[in-house]
Amino acid sequence: MKLNMMELSSMVGALAAVGTAMTLERVGVALGIVTGVTTCALNVFYMLRKDAREQRQAELAIRETEARLAALNTKP
Repeated sequence: MKLNMMELSSMVGALAAVGTAMTLERVGVALGIVTGVTTCALNVFYMLRKDAREQRQAELAIRETEARLAALNTKP
């Protein structure tokens, strides 16, 4: 996609207008929102992994308990 000079200057002007409209307060709010959403997403990811890990540990504990009970039942 090749841009001519008029399209390019229009895009630069639009970006400059958005940039000058952003005050420090608005930038802070935007960064706060991004930080909050990122923290939430990472926490969900971590909790899903933690739940899976705990599920594997619980299954292992059940298998070990069943194996010990089976060993006790086979002793004369």
